[in-house]
Amino acid sequence: MEKAVLIVTDLDNSLYWKLPDLVSELAELTYSAGASVLDTITCRIKNPNPAYLIGRGKVEEIAYLAKEKKANTIIFNDDLSPAQQRNLEEMIGLKTVDRTQLILDIFARRAHSKEGKLQVELAQLVYLLPRLSGQGIWLSRLGGGIGTRGPGEKKLEVQRRHIRQRIARLKKELKDLKIHRQTLRKSRVKVKLPLVGIVGYTNSGKSSLLNALTNSTVKVDDRLFATLDPTVRRLDLPGGKAILFADTIGFLHKLPHHLIESFKTTLEEVMYADVLVQVIDASHPFSLQHSKDVEVVLEEMEVKDKPRIAALNKIDKLPHQGIIDLSRLQQRYTNSVAVSALKAQGLKELIDKIFSIISLDRR
Repeated sequence: MEKAVLIVTDLDNSLYWKLPDLVSELAELTYSAGASVLDTITCRIKNPNPAYLIGRGKVEEIAYLAKEKKANTIIFNDDLSPAQQRNLEEMIGLKTVDRTQLILDIFARRAHSKEGKLQVELAQLVYLLPRLSGQGIWLSRLGGGIGTRGPGEKKLEVQRRHIRQRIARLKKELKDLKIHRQTLRKSRVKVKLPLVGIVGYTNSGKSSLLNALTNSTVKVDDRLFATLDPTVRRLDLPGGKAILFADTIGFLHKLPHHLIESFKTTLEEVMYADVLVQVIDASHPFSLQHSKDVEVVLEEMEVKDKPRIAALNKIDKLPHQGIIDLSRLQQRYTNSVAVSALKAQGLKELIDKIFSIISLDRR
């Protein structure tokens, strides 16, 4: 197991995310990538250092702490430029991983379908391409561990030209898969089945809700990005009514733009959905922050204006005083339903709301 020291900065300048919140999420991401956290260093910086992102004195402090703790990996909560990453590794003497690399590593672990694996490899190659230096520093890092999984059989010892060719082939394969999806979508449109896209922050309970609604057995796990591949399930109701539910990849704070681009074929189900059900973990202390980040991604995907229902999930986990927080969330979302996917609470009300929106839209 890799042993990591985490570096968290306050570069976000967010009204909703504070340093302790960022530390907590980065630790959770690190655990999801299979590494242990030895210590965390927080940095308050106004102007990013072009050479190291953080100050040189702080880099020396990190190097000393990492040696003392016997760490073998440094993980930053921000994206690093190729030059910054190279300079940090040279000064600290250890592998340095940035936020995008960490997320990609988790994606590589979670992708099981052909489409998912193609999308992960494409995202990794797009990320690695500008980091191929003449000295082969980046290529030498492909021995194993965080930031090195994914297109392993390619090993990336080829030149930039070969990687660009591989990227072009991956895009072509994903385009073919997109055409296949469009064919399936046309058949759904013919039978006039409404499609409901389930969206939300990672680990908010989207797959659990899909299972509860459709009596499915989609894999559920209490960790970040447990579901990477898209899943569509049908719910048949009395009177001949039916709905299709599409579960998608979870969103995340500062989800890199090029990852959204790489996973557009997965996220297309959301773009074509009649209604969006935004799953919010009502029991999570950062539920408001999570909701804001989901809004950012939906806006980037140009689906923010779609009819949407907020499913305030995990109400079974709320302590007695948590009812106040739930009431606050319900006031924030005018079209909301309190549910528990685990206990199957509130599901009928959620389905009724979905049908009322679909019926109104079709009239």
